[in-house]
Amino acid sequence: MISAIIPARNEEVAIARAVESVAGQAEIGEVIVVNDQSSDGTAGILEELARRIPKVKVMNTLELPAEWVGKNHAVAFGAAAATGDWLLFTDADTYHLMGSARRALNDAAEQNAVLVSYSPEQELGSFWERALIPFVYCRLGAHFSFALVNRADTKDAAANGQYLMILRDVYENVGGHAAIRGEILEDVALARRVKSAGYGIYFTAPVGTVRTRMYRSLGAMWQGWTKNLYPLMGGSPGAVLREFAEVVPWFECLLIGLCVGYGVQRHRMDWELLGAIVALTVVTRLVRYGLDLYRNLYPVGYIQYYLPAVVLYSAALVVSWWKNTHGRVIWKGREYASGGKI
Repeated sequence: MISAIIPARNEEVAIARAVESVAGQAEIGEVIVVNDQSSDGTAGILEELARRIPKVKVMNTLELPAEWVGKNHAVAFGAAAATGDWLLFTDADTYHLMGSARRALNDAAEQNAVLVSYSPEQELGSFWERALIPFVYCRLGAHFSFALVNRADTKDAAANGQYLMILRDVYENVGGHAAIRGEILEDVALARRVKSAGYGIYFTAPVGTVRTRMYRSLGAMWQGWTKNLYPLMGGSPGAVLREFAEVVPWFECLLIGLCVGYGVQRHRMDWELLGAIVALTVVTRLVRYGLDLYRNLYPVGYIQYYLPAVVLYSAALVVSWWKNTHGRVIWKGREYASGGKI
Protein backbone atom coordinates (compact mmCIF):
# COMPACT_ATOMS: atom_id res chain seq x y z
CA MET A 1 0.00 0.00 0.00
CA ILE A 2 2.85 2.42 0.86
CA SER A 3 6.28 2.77 -0.74
CA ALA A 4 8.74 4.50 1.59
CA ILE A 5 11.59 6.44 -0.01
CA ILE A 6 14.63 7.42 2.07
CA PRO A 7 17.47 9.51 0.59
CA ALA A 8 20.82 8.77 2.21
CA ARG A 9 24.02 10.75 1.74
CA ASN A 10 26.70 9.97 4.32
CA GLU A 11 24.22 8.74 6.92
CA GLU A 12 26.14 5.85 8.50
CA VAL A 13 25.29 6.99 12.04
CA ALA A 14 21.49 6.94 11.68
CA ILE A 15 20.45 5.04 8.56
CA ALA A 16 20.02 1.57 10.10
CA ARG A 17 17.64 2.81 12.80
CA ALA A 18 15.57 4.71 10.26
CA VAL A 19 15.29 1.85 7.78
CA GLU A 20 14.45 -0.76 10.41
CA SER A 21 11.76 1.43 11.97
CA VAL A 22 10.15 2.11 8.59
CA ALA A 23 10.36 -1.51 7.45
CA GLY A 24 8.66 -2.59 10.69
CA GLN A 25 5.41 -0.91 9.61
CA ALA A 26 3.01 -3.52 8.20
CA GLU A 27 1.38 -0.99 5.87
CA ILE A 28 4.68 -0.26 4.11
CA GLY A 29 5.22 -2.76 1.33
CA GLU A 30 8.67 -1.61 0.24
CA VAL A 31 11.45 0.61 1.54
CA ILE A 32 13.50 2.20 -1.22
CA VAL A 33 16.73 3.67 0.11
CA VAL A 34 18.57 5.88 -2.36
CA ASN A 35 22.30 5.99 -1.65
CA ASP A 36 23.21 9.44 -2.95
CA GLN A 37 26.95 9.05 -3.61
CA SER A 38 27.86 8.47 0.04
CA SER A 39 31.56 8.46 0.85
CA ASP A 40 31.29 6.96 4.36
CA GLY A 41 30.06 3.54 5.47
CA THR A 42 26.45 4.07 4.36
CA ALA A 43 26.69 1.74 1.34
CA GLY A 44 27.92 -1.19 3.40
CA ILE A 45 25.19 -0.73 6.00
CA LEU A 46 22.54 -0.62 3.28
CA GLU A 47 23.85 -3.82 1.69
CA GLU A 48 23.52 -5.61 5.02
CA LEU A 49 20.01 -4.23 5.58
CA ALA A 50 18.89 -5.33 2.11
CA ARG A 51 20.18 -8.86 2.73
CA ARG A 52 18.40 -9.07 6.08
CA ILE A 53 15.10 -7.29 5.32
CA PRO A 54 13.32 -8.47 2.14
CA LYS A 55 11.26 -5.31 1.65
CA VAL A 56 14.38 -3.08 1.58
CA LYS A 57 15.63 -2.09 -1.87
CA VAL A 58 18.80 -0.07 -2.36
CA MET A 59 19.35 2.23 -5.33
CA ASN A 60 22.41 4.31 -6.17
CA THR A 61 22.29 7.71 -7.84
CA LEU A 62 24.69 8.73 -10.56
CA GLU A 63 26.01 12.24 -11.18
CA LEU A 64 23.69 15.02 -10.01
CA PRO A 65 22.03 16.62 -13.06
CA ALA A 66 22.24 20.36 -13.57
CA GLU A 67 19.45 22.45 -11.98
CA TRP A 68 18.66 19.75 -9.39
CA VAL A 69 19.05 19.90 -5.60
CA GLY A 70 20.60 16.64 -4.44
CA LYS A 71 17.77 15.53 -2.15
CA ASN A 72 15.11 16.27 -4.78
CA HIS A 73 16.97 14.19 -7.34
CA ALA A 74 17.44 11.28 -4.94
CA VAL A 75 13.78 11.07 -3.87
CA ALA A 76 12.55 11.51 -7.46
CA PHE A 77 14.88 8.67 -8.46
CA GLY A 78 13.39 6.46 -5.77
CA ALA A 79 9.79 7.48 -6.50
CA ALA A 80 10.20 6.47 -10.16
CA ALA A 81 10.91 2.90 -9.03
CA ALA A 82 8.16 2.74 -6.39
CA THR A 83 5.09 0.54 -6.84
CA GLY A 84 2.86 1.63 -3.95
CA ASP A 85 -0.38 3.62 -4.09
CA TRP A 86 1.11 6.02 -1.53
CA LEU A 87 4.63 7.41 -1.43
CA LEU A 88 6.18 8.16 1.95
CA PHE A 89 9.19 10.47 1.77
CA THR A 90 11.16 10.38 4.99
CA ASP A 91 14.69 11.20 6.13
CA ALA A 92 17.57 9.01 7.22
CA ASP A 93 17.64 10.61 10.67
CA THR A 94 14.06 9.69 11.60
CA TYR A 95 12.69 6.95 13.82
CA HIS A 96 9.17 5.70 13.10
CA LEU A 97 7.22 4.34 16.04
CA MET A 98 4.97 1.34 15.52
CA GLY A 99 1.59 2.28 14.08
CA SER A 100 2.81 5.51 12.48
CA ALA A 101 2.02 4.42 8.92
CA ARG A 102 -1.43 3.22 9.96
CA ARG A 103 -2.04 6.58 11.61
CA ALA A 104 -1.01 8.42 8.44
CA LEU A 105 -3.43 6.38 6.34
CA ASN A 106 -6.22 6.96 8.85
CA ASP A 107 -5.50 10.69 8.91
CA ALA A 108 -5.60 10.77 5.11
CA ALA A 109 -9.04 9.10 5.12
CA GLU A 110 -10.50 11.10 8.01
CA GLN A 111 -9.18 14.46 6.79
CA ASN A 112 -9.89 13.81 3.10
CA ALA A 113 -6.22 14.55 2.39
CA VAL A 114 -4.00 13.31 -0.41
CA LEU A 115 -0.91 14.63 1.38
CA VAL A 116 -0.23 13.92 5.04
CA SER A 117 2.83 15.37 6.72
CA TYR A 118 4.06 15.16 10.29
CA SER A 119 6.51 17.41 12.11
CA PRO A 120 8.51 14.87 14.14
CA GLU A 121 9.30 15.07 17.83
CA GLN A 122 12.84 16.36 18.26
CA GLU A 123 15.54 14.36 20.05
CA LEU A 124 17.91 16.93 21.53
CA GLY A 125 21.32 15.80 22.73
CA SER A 126 23.64 18.78 23.10
CA PHE A 127 23.41 22.23 24.68
CA TRP A 128 23.29 23.80 21.22
CA GLU A 129 20.41 21.60 20.09
CA ARG A 130 18.37 22.36 23.23
CA ALA A 131 19.03 26.07 22.80
CA LEU A 132 18.34 26.60 19.11
CA ILE A 133 15.97 23.90 17.84
CA PRO A 134 13.03 24.52 20.23
CA PHE A 135 13.36 28.26 19.59
CA VAL A 136 13.26 27.71 15.83
CA TYR A 137 10.17 25.51 16.06
CA CYS A 138 8.42 28.01 18.30
CA ARG A 139 9.05 30.63 15.62
CA LEU A 140 7.81 28.26 12.93
CA GLY A 141 4.70 27.70 15.02
CA ALA A 142 4.12 31.46 14.96
CA HIS A 143 4.39 31.53 11.14
CA PHE A 144 2.66 28.31 10.09
CA SER A 145 -0.74 27.55 11.54
CA PHE A 146 -1.72 23.89 11.24
CA ALA A 147 -5.38 24.95 11.29
CA LEU A 148 -4.97 27.32 8.35
CA VAL A 149 -2.80 24.89 6.39
CA ASN A 150 -5.39 22.15 6.77
CA ARG A 151 -8.35 24.29 5.69
CA ALA A 152 -9.40 23.93 2.07
CA ASP A 153 -10.49 27.57 1.77
CA THR A 154 -7.06 29.10 2.47
CA LYS A 155 -3.89 29.39 0.41
CA ASP A 156 -1.68 28.48 3.37
CA ALA A 157 0.39 25.38 2.63
CA ALA A 158 3.26 23.71 4.44
CA ALA A 159 4.76 20.28 5.07
CA ASN A 160 7.79 18.68 6.67
CA GLY A 161 10.01 16.62 4.39
CA GLN A 162 11.07 14.43 7.30
CA TYR A 163 7.66 12.76 7.03
CA LEU A 164 5.60 13.46 3.93
CA MET A 165 3.15 10.90 2.55
CA ILE A 166 1.38 11.62 -0.72
CA LEU A 167 -0.99 9.72 -2.99
CA ARG A 168 1.04 8.52 -5.94
CA ASP A 169 -1.42 9.68 -8.62
CA VAL A 170 -1.50 13.19 -7.16
CA TYR A 171 2.29 13.27 -6.88
CA GLU A 172 2.54 12.53 -10.59
CA ASN A 173 -0.27 14.94 -11.50
CA VAL A 174 1.50 17.91 -9.86
CA GLY A 175 4.80 17.02 -11.49
CA GLY A 176 6.51 15.35 -8.54
CA HIS A 177 9.93 16.50 -7.45
CA ALA A 178 10.88 17.18 -11.05
CA ALA A 179 8.58 20.21 -10.93
CA ILE A 180 10.45 21.57 -7.89
CA ARG A 181 13.88 20.23 -8.80
CA GLY A 182 15.71 23.43 -7.88
CA GLU A 183 13.83 24.22 -4.65
CA ILE A 184 15.92 24.04 -1.49
CA LEU A 185 12.74 24.10 0.65
CA GLU A 186 11.21 21.27 -1.33
CA ASP A 187 8.63 20.10 1.23
CA VAL A 188 6.81 23.44 1.39
CA ALA A 189 7.06 23.82 -2.39
CA LEU A 190 5.43 20.41 -2.96
CA ALA A 191 2.66 21.18 -0.46
CA ARG A 192 1.93 24.45 -2.24
CA ARG A 193 1.65 22.71 -5.60
CA VAL A 194 -0.70 20.10 -4.16
CA LYS A 195 -2.97 22.62 -2.46
CA SER A 196 -3.00 25.04 -5.39
CA ALA A 197 -4.16 22.14 -7.57
CA GLY A 198 -7.24 21.83 -5.37
CA TYR A 199 -6.26 18.81 -3.28
CA GLY A 200 -6.54 18.50 0.49
CA ILE A 201 -3.48 18.37 2.73
CA TYR A 202 -3.14 17.54 6.41
CA PHE A 203 -0.14 18.75 8.43
CA THR A 204 0.27 18.25 12.17
CA ALA A 205 2.76 17.46 14.94
CA PRO A 206 1.60 14.25 16.61
CA VAL A 207 3.12 12.73 19.73
CA GLY A 208 4.32 9.12 19.68
CA THR A 209 4.48 8.81 15.89
CA VAL A 210 7.87 9.81 14.51
CA ARG A 211 11.03 11.24 16.05
CA THR A 212 14.24 12.69 14.69
CA ARG A 213 17.63 13.90 15.76
CA MET A 214 18.32 16.34 13.00
CA TYR A 215 21.88 17.36 13.87
CA ARG A 216 24.65 15.74 15.89
CA SER A 217 27.10 18.64 15.87
CA LEU A 218 27.01 22.41 16.09
CA GLY A 219 28.55 22.67 12.62
CA ALA A 220 25.89 20.48 11.00
CA MET A 221 23.11 22.33 12.81
CA TRP A 222 24.51 25.70 11.76
CA GLN A 223 24.79 24.58 8.13
CA GLY A 224 21.26 23.19 8.15
CA TRP A 225 19.45 26.16 9.66
CA THR A 226 21.42 28.77 7.72
CA LYS A 227 20.24 26.91 4.62
CA ASN A 228 16.57 26.94 5.57
CA LEU A 229 15.74 29.81 7.93
CA TYR A 230 15.52 32.61 5.38
CA PRO A 231 13.00 30.89 3.06
CA LEU A 232 11.11 29.45 6.04
CA MET A 233 10.62 32.89 7.57
CA GLY A 234 9.25 34.46 4.42
CA GLY A 235 12.18 34.72 2.02
CA SER A 236 12.33 38.53 1.86
CA PRO A 237 14.31 41.28 3.64
CA GLY A 238 11.06 42.68 5.02
CA ALA A 239 10.18 39.31 6.54
CA VAL A 240 13.61 39.14 8.18
CA LEU A 241 13.17 42.63 9.67
CA ARG A 242 9.76 41.69 11.02
CA GLU A 243 11.24 38.57 12.54
CA PHE A 244 13.95 40.57 14.27
CA ALA A 245 11.31 42.94 15.62
CA GLU A 246 9.57 39.92 17.15
CA VAL A 247 12.44 37.99 18.68
CA VAL A 248 14.96 40.61 19.79
CA PRO A 249 13.97 42.38 23.06
CA TRP A 250 14.25 45.87 21.57
CA PHE A 251 11.70 47.47 23.89
CA GLU A 252 13.30 46.02 27.00
CA CYS A 253 16.75 47.19 25.90
CA LEU A 254 15.39 50.67 25.14
CA LEU A 255 13.66 50.86 28.50
CA ILE A 256 16.80 49.88 30.36
CA GLY A 257 18.85 52.35 28.29
CA LEU A 258 16.44 55.18 29.09
CA CYS A 259 16.61 54.41 32.79
CA VAL A 260 20.41 54.38 32.74
CA GLY A 261 20.51 57.60 30.72
CA TYR A 262 18.11 59.30 33.09
CA GLY A 263 20.20 58.25 36.07
CA VAL A 264 23.42 59.48 34.46
CA GLN A 265 21.81 62.80 33.58
CA ARG A 266 20.75 63.33 37.19
CA HIS A 267 24.16 62.15 38.42
CA ARG A 268 22.40 59.61 40.55
CA MET A 269 21.49 56.03 39.74
CA ASP A 270 18.59 54.31 41.47
CA TRP A 271 20.05 50.82 41.26
CA GLU A 272 17.13 49.18 43.03
CA LEU A 273 14.66 50.64 40.53
CA LEU A 274 16.87 49.71 37.60
CA GLY A 275 17.25 46.18 38.94
CA ALA A 276 13.49 45.84 39.33
CA ILE A 277 12.90 47.01 35.74
CA VAL A 278 15.52 44.63 34.36
CA ALA A 279 14.08 41.73 36.36
CA LEU A 280 10.53 42.52 35.23
CA THR A 281 11.44 42.73 31.55
CA VAL A 282 13.51 39.53 31.66
CA VAL A 283 10.79 37.62 33.50
CA THR A 284 8.18 38.82 31.01
CA ARG A 285 10.25 37.53 28.09
CA LEU A 286 10.90 34.21 29.84
CA VAL A 287 7.21 33.71 30.59
CA ARG A 288 6.32 34.37 26.96
CA TYR A 289 8.95 31.89 25.80
CA GLY A 290 7.79 29.34 28.37
CA LEU A 291 4.25 29.58 26.98
CA ASP A 292 5.58 29.11 23.45
CA LEU A 293 7.52 26.02 24.57
CA TYR A 294 4.41 24.60 26.24
CA ARG A 295 2.26 25.19 23.15
CA ASN A 296 4.86 23.51 20.96
CA LEU A 297 5.23 20.50 23.29
CA TYR A 298 8.73 21.24 24.57
CA PRO A 299 9.73 21.13 28.25
CA VAL A 300 9.09 24.52 29.84
CA GLY A 301 12.46 24.14 31.57
CA TYR A 302 14.10 25.01 28.27
CA ILE A 303 13.50 28.67 29.11
CA GLN A 304 16.98 28.48 30.68
CA TYR A 305 18.36 28.55 27.12
CA TYR A 306 16.46 31.68 26.13
CA LEU A 307 19.36 34.14 25.89
CA PRO A 308 21.73 31.88 23.89
CA ALA A 309 18.74 30.86 21.76
CA VAL A 310 17.99 34.47 20.81
CA VAL A 311 21.64 35.12 19.94
CA LEU A 312 22.04 31.90 17.93
CA TYR A 313 18.73 32.34 16.12
CA SER A 314 19.41 35.96 15.21
CA ALA A 315 22.89 35.15 13.92
CA ALA A 316 21.63 32.15 11.93
CA LEU A 317 18.86 34.24 10.39
CA VAL A 318 21.34 36.91 9.23
CA VAL A 319 23.69 34.30 7.75
CA SER A 320 20.76 32.49 6.10
CA TRP A 321 19.61 35.76 4.53
CA TRP A 322 23.10 36.37 3.18
CA LYS A 323 23.57 32.83 1.85
CA ASN A 324 20.19 32.80 0.15
CA THR A 325 20.55 36.23 -1.47
CA HIS A 326 24.26 36.95 -1.98
CA GLY A 327 26.27 33.84 -1.30
CA ARG A 328 25.90 30.13 -1.90
CA VAL A 329 24.10 27.49 0.14
CA ILE A 330 26.21 24.47 1.09
CA TRP A 331 24.54 21.23 2.17
CA LYS A 332 25.86 17.67 2.32
CA GLY A 333 29.04 18.69 0.54
CA ARG A 334 27.26 20.33 -2.39
CA GLU A 335 26.95 24.01 -3.26
CA TYR A 336 23.77 25.58 -4.56
CA ALA A 337 23.19 29.03 -6.00
CA SER A 338 21.51 31.63 -3.81
CA GLY A 339 17.91 32.66 -4.22
CA GLY A 340 16.10 29.68 -2.68
CA LYS A 341 16.31 27.60 -5.83
CA ILE A 342 18.85 26.56 -8.44
